Amino acid sequence: MVLRKHELEAKLKDDLELVQSGLLRDENPLDLSDGFNELLQACRRGDLRRTQELISAGVNLNGKDRFDYTPLIIASLCGHYELVELLLEAGAAAERDTFQGERCIYNALNDKIRNLLLKYDYSKSTDPLQPWAAHISSLLTRSVPKTSDITLIEESESFELHKFILSARSPYFQKKLTEAPETATWKLPHSKPIDSFRVVLRYLYLGQVPKEIVDARSSNTEEEVLTGIDKVSKQLEIPKLWEAILSGNDRRLARQRHQDEVSRAQEQIEGFFREKVIGHKMTVDTRKVSEVKWQHDNSIFADCLLRADEEEGNEEEQEQEHQEQNSIPIGPGAQSSQQTGTQKPKKSIIYPVHKAMLIRSPYFETMFSSQFLEAQESEHLHVIKVDCIPEVLEIVLTFLYTEKVDCPLELGLDLLYASDMLFLDKLKTKAAVAISSLGSGNNNVLMDRTHGSDGEKVEIEVELINVYDVVHAAWDLRVQRLEEFAERYIAYRLEDYIDEEEFAELVQESAARIKNREETDTIELLDDIRYYLGERFRLRFEDAGLDEMLDETGEIDEAAVEALSLQADALNLNSMTQSTKDGLGHRQETAPTDMKPAEVTGKAKTEVEGPGQLDGAVRTLDGELVGDEFAADAINYQVLLHKIDVMLENLKLDA
Repeated sequence: MVLRKHELEAKLKDDLELVQSGLLRDENPLDLSDGFNELLQACRRGDLRRTQELISAGVNLNGKDRFDYTPLIIASLCGHYELVELLLEAGAAAERDTFQGERCIYNALNDKIRNLLLKYDYSKSTDPLQPWAAHISSLLTRSVPKTSDITLIEESESFELHKFILSARSPYFQKKLTEAPETATWKLPHSKPIDSFRVVLRYLYLGQVPKEIVDARSSNTEEEVLTGIDKVSKQLEIPKLWEAILSGNDRRLARQRHQDEVSRAQEQIEGFFREKVIGHKMTVDTRKVSEVKWQHDNSIFADCLLRADEEEGNEEEQEQEHQEQNSIPIGPGAQSSQQTGTQKPKKSIIYPVHKAMLIRSPYFETMFSSQFLEAQESEHLHVIKVDCIPEVLEIVLTFLYTEKVDCPLELGLDLLYASDMLFLDKLKTKAAVAISSLGSGNNNVLMDRTHGSDGEKVEIEVELINVYDVVHAAWDLRVQRLEEFAERYIAYRLEDYIDEEEFAELVQESAARIKNREETDTIELLDDIRYYLGERFRLRFEDAGLDEMLDETGEIDEAAVEALSLQADALNLNSMTQSTKDGLGHRQETAPTDMKPAEVTGKAKTEVEGPGQLDGAVRTLDGELVGDEFAADAINYQVLLHKIDVMLENLKLDA
């Protein structure tokens, strides 16, 4: 342990010297911006929704405050497991053998978080672009399915490449290929060694520059190869190549410069994607999609077209609204489309895309590698329909081209199903994260149908996402994270759902999911809802500081509960007493309560001595007046448990 400590201290000292000299970038720079400070506050609170919003806004996850605290350290120290998981998935650094990494691990509040940090792969946590870069690199040698559209030829060797990558990465190729997009072959000059071109192309395709730049079988000297690299890099306008070559002897410096190059490449390809793919998307009448003809030698270098149809009714509603506001029939035979019953034609959005990026999805990889029609040669580009709405397809394409995901809550479920269909597990996880963080049950926002900001019940017309749909999606697609989120969400608002017929149907479905279910078998959905319901009231109880009401095991003290009832009886609080007794009649062993006997007495005197109106009184779920919200919570918990039992009796289920 002492040896490890000395090794770590020596390594930290060396890294500090490299940072101070400017050769090595500080991976945890000081950040005093308002956005970063807000991120730290969200991590202290465990606010999943706000953290996700700030991540999407581009706040630096790996910055530090003036006390050397990073967001990951704060979340780990405060015990927010789900938030730690979210930060790691978003790219927060947790590398061992670094000051911040060790501090994060050893300051974790509990072993659950510590084990998560220890098992999280470094490349996955600190380099979220690694899978994307690995795919780009694989294209340099991949032959099946064929995605290349230009060949660089030398006497002894040839390279199968991609015009859109060359155009995005090199200003020289961008200019030349824009002038002649039909170019299929490119002859390399004999004046430069083939080894030089091999290193340059490897760099353009995001491969690590090898320490030995000269092949052992090559007849060229190292000086000749380096001279050739210098000339080629200047011609192609890629000056950063020399930095990658010079940093080859220092592992950490080489890794950092490679990460910088990957980030630069991501920006370049994203710019190409925004300008060419999204910028040239077409809106066409769905009935006329077959008339769309794109040549192979196009200026976007696209080799197929993806089609997504708009949802039924969208255009029809827009047309109806347009007619109501603007349409005036002109002439004796003129009629509006609303009057004649005609509808505006359904529209499809078509995107010019590149197979080289689509095959990141196993769905498209199989399609283009098989005997399907889409893999066959044709006069014009194939139009491939994707079963999702255009907004979702755009998110999918953005992920495939750039690794970025910005999913609004209302598209979360659609993206979840689309990514499952395309076998994009990482995107599927991102969609689940968006739903469970933006619609977090710990924040009374977004999906809550009946709770207003002031605690009053307010009905809204449209939910961003229906929680029943979330449960069904979690079951259908086997997403445990979503299932847990939905169960917790329902538990924290059970009073809004317990009397709904759809909730009862959901419970029946959960029971039916157990094959050969016996009468005494549990119902997983209800088990979890009961657990989170207890968590909901217990957390409130503990936050109120009423710890004396809990026994040594953390369960409710029977004597304390009895005292609550007796004091209420003695003060003649009829409404409260009746509610309490009714609730206690159905109380479980772990039933939490949120009221001190002394507090009951104080509130009771207000009712008895006051002019007939309780000061600060609240109503329970069964409509009775009680002294304060803590007493209401104690009774509401029992009321909700009783309602669950009644529902099970009505459904003839024993759980």
